[in-house]
Amino acid sequence: MKQPQSITTLAESPDDDRRRRMIRYLIAMTIRVICIILCLFVQGWWLLLPVAGAVILPYIAVVLANVGSGGEAGSVLRPGALVPVAKNGQGAGE
Repeated sequence: MKQPQSITTLAESPDDDRRRRMIRYLIAMTIRVICIILCLFVQGWWLLLPVAGAVILPYIAVVLANVGSGGEAGSVLRPGALVPVAKNGQGAGE
């Protein structure tokens, strides 16, 4: 008997992947805006932290947004895949 296709082995849909990456980018850019606002209020050498965040975060956000799906997509089971053949010439499932 053939195994049915399992939906859990399929990759994430492109729409879901795009939405997840956009949310990551939005979070990173929100943190960057907070860093820029903190630059107006922080004094002394502590000012370097929000400045570094405001300068480095765009690069990190773009890299994180362009990374594909976070986990492994898994292997897709193809219908009609090769069936092992018994030594007498008949299919293994027969």
